[in-house]
Amino acid sequence: MSTQARRGNTRQRIQDVALELFSEQGYDKTSLREIAEKLEVTKAALYYHFKTKEDIVISLFQDLGRPIDELIVWAEGQPRTLETKKELIRRYSESLRSAEPLFRFMQENQAAVRDLSIGESFKSRMLTLFGLLKEPDAELTDQVRCITALFSMHAGMFSMQNLEGDPEEKRKAILEVATELVTAANPPHRRPARPDSAQTVSP
Repeated sequence: MSTQARRGNTRQRIQDVALELFSEQGYDKTSLREIAEKLEVTKAALYYHFKTKEDIVISLFQDLGRPIDELIVWAEGQPRTLETKKELIRRYSESLRSAEPLFRFMQENQAAVRDLSIGESFKSRMLTLFGLLKEPDAELTDQVRCITALFSMHAGMFSMQNLEGDPEEKRKAILEVATELVTAANPPHRRPARPDSAQTVSP
């Protein structure tokens, strides 16, 4: 969802402003009162949507996790082919489009992420995606390629900020590198044989 579209949704405006303040001041140093003042609403209006700032963070991770869970369900129903894995990476890239502020929060507030136990659920999803990308008998170097493909997409959101260029072109470059890693991790002699009917990745 675009930033402009999010502005019309009070719940999402609260999430956006909270993330902004968490990034500027730190999670522990930000209060609900400050979030309400930044939004120019009363604390009562804020309480209608979120009782605590912990609730705000948990809701953000739930929103991020929903499309990832849908992606996992989709991938588990597909033939285990290189085409499926490439499409998995492409769709994961799409799901991360609006997640940069949340990943910045995770990086800068690791203690809060750990205390709220939200990191564990995210880690579990990453391990599931990793399992869908690698072959069961994959060599260690190929396993490293698959996990690096996933985390390059996370790290790229930060490391690419200092490089010149269009943000969309940067995203495509990160996706290209991640796809190359997945392809290298699935050489032809290791790819499972597939029936003709399984050659096409379904929507």
